[in-house]
Amino acid sequence: MKGFFEWFKSGSKMKRWMFLILLGTIAVCYAIAKIIVTNKLDSVKDVAIIVACFVFGFLAMIIGMVYMQKRTLELLVQKTDTREDENLSSLIFDRKVYSQGPKIVVIGGGAGLNSVLKGLKQYTDNLTAIVTVSDYGEQSTDSRKILETLPTDDIKDSLIALSTNEEEMSQLLNCKFENGKLRSLSFSDIYILAMQNVYKDFSRSVKKSSEILNITGKVLPVTMEEMSICAELEDGTVVQDRSQIPEMVNKKSSKINRIFINPTNCRVAQGVEETIQEADAIIIGPGNLYTNVIPNLLVKGVARAIKNSKGIKIYISNIMTEPGQTYDYSLSDHIKAIIDHAGEGVIDYCIYDTGEVIPEFIRKYNQEGAELVEQDTAKAKALGVHLVKRDLATVDGDKIRHNPDAIAASIVELICEDLKFKDMQNNPEYMILNDELKTQKKGIRLWKKSKYNNNISGDESKFANKYKDRIESIKESNKDNKPKNKAKKKNATNQILGKSDNIKSARNAKLEELTKRMIQVQNANKAAAEEAKRKAAERAAANKESNNVKARRNTIKEDSK
Repeated sequence: MKGFFEWFKSGSKMKRWMFLILLGTIAVCYAIAKIIVTNKLDSVKDVAIIVACFVFGFLAMIIGMVYMQKRTLELLVQKTDTREDENLSSLIFDRKVYSQGPKIVVIGGGAGLNSVLKGLKQYTDNLTAIVTVSDYGEQSTDSRKILETLPTDDIKDSLIALSTNEEEMSQLLNCKFENGKLRSLSFSDIYILAMQNVYKDFSRSVKKSSEILNITGKVLPVTMEEMSICAELEDGTVVQDRSQIPEMVNKKSSKINRIFINPTNCRVAQGVEETIQEADAIIIGPGNLYTNVIPNLLVKGVARAIKNSKGIKIYISNIMTEPGQTYDYSLSDHIKAIIDHAGEGVIDYCIYDTGEVIPEFIRKYNQEGAELVEQDTAKAKALGVHLVKRDLATVDGDKIRHNPDAIAASIVELICEDLKFKDMQNNPEYMILNDELKTQKKGIRLWKKSKYNNNISGDESKFANKYKDRIESIKESNKDNKPKNKAKKKNATNQILGKSDNIKSARNAKLEELTKRMIQVQNANKAAAEEAKRKAAERAAANKESNNVKARRNTIKEDSK
C-alpha cells in the first residue's frame, strides 16, 4: 500500500497523466449522458458539442495511457539506483534498464578521462574505461618498488571516477600507510597486487574490481606490458623520457613531430578489441594529446578495432593547450595529430567548447605558457569530421575543466540522434536515455545561469553582482605576486629567458656569418681595385713607350731628309 501512494508524489510525474485520463473519461461520459437525456438534437451546435466531447475524451484517454506507460517504463530504473536523488519504492522498479543501456567505451587518461566517466555513469552501466599501464618514464614510487607492481595511477583514478561515492573511494585507494611494516605502501598497490594473485591475471583482476568495489562500468588496461612514451621533434631530436618532452620542446624551440611507444609492438590486453568493436559509442579524450590520448591508439590493434567498430566515434577536444606539447595548436591541429598517428576513420564527431571562459582564469594559464584552443572550424571540417559546439568549460578551483554533466549530455544526445536515425524512438533504451537527458539538461541550464553569477546579497550593486566572479578571479590571479607563487613565475621566466637566449644565439650566429661575408666581399673588392690599378699603370707605361717609339721614328725621318 505504501508503494501505491508513492506514485502520487511530485517526483513520479504520474499525476498529470492520471488527470488527463480523468478529463477524457469525464468528457466521454458527458457526451454519452447528453445523448441519453436529449430527445431531439435540433441545432448543429448541440451535435458539435457532443462530437467535440467524444473526440477530446478519447484522445485524452489514449494520450494519457500512452504516456503513463512510457513514464512507468522510465521509472523502472529508480528502485535501488543511488545515482539519483529520488528513490521511489515499488516492486516493479528494477535496475536492469541501465545494464541494457548503450555500450560506451572511453579511451584516454588523466583528469579529462575522469570527467567523462563521472558524467556518463548517470546514463548507463555498460561503460568501459581503457587506460594505459605506464608511469610515463617517471621515477617509480617506493610502494611500487617494494611490491614490484605495474604503474596503475590511471586505473586507480578511473575506479574512483566510476564509484558511487567518489570521495570515500578516493580516500581508500589513495591511503598511504605511515607506520608499521606497511609504511610507505599504498593501499591501491596492495589491493591490485592481491587481486592479481587471486585471479592470476592482471587484466582479469582489474575487470573483477568493478564487481567487488560495486562501481559503475569497468576499467581495462590497454596493454599488459609496461610502456614508455617517446617523442621525435621536428629538428630530429628524440626524447626517450616522457617527463622531459616539454623541457626539450622549449629548449630546442621545436614542435613535436610524432609520438611513439617503446616497445613499439605492445600487444593489446585481452578483451579490449572485442569491447571496442561491440561499442555503440567510442569516446577519445579529452586529455594531454601526446601523453594520454594518442599512446592508447598506438597499441597494436586498438586503432584497427576503432575503425572496424560500427559505433559512433567521438573526440572531445581540449579547452586549453598544453605547455611544451601543443603550444599554439588549434582545433584542427589536435584532430590532425590523431589522424596522422592512428589513421583516418577514428573520428566521426568532434565536440568542442564555445570558448566562453572568464579571461582572468585564462591569464593564469597564459603565465604558464597555455592558451585557449583556437577554433578553426573550416580546417577541422575539411578533415572530414562533424563538429558539435557545446558549452563545456567550468572552473574547478583555479583549474579550467570540462563539466562532466555537459560532456555526458552532449555524448548521449549524439547517441539518441543515432537511434532516431535508425528509427528506434520506441526502443526502451532510447526512451530511458532521452528522459534522463531531459532531467540532466535542467541541471545544466541552472549551471549555465550561475556560471558567471553567484548568489549575492541584495545590498551589493548590480556591477558587483554581474562581475563578482571576475573580480574574485582577478584577485586570485594577483596573488601570483606573492612569494608562494614565485617558484612558478621563476620557472616561467626561465623558460622565456631560455627561449630568448636561443633566439639571441641564433641572431648572433647570423650576424657573425654576415660579418664574415662582408669582410670577404670587402677584401675581394680591394683586391679587384688593386688589380685594376696595376693594369691601368701597365697600360699607361705601354702607351708612353709607344709614344716614345713614334717620336724616335719621326726624328729618324727628319734626319734622313
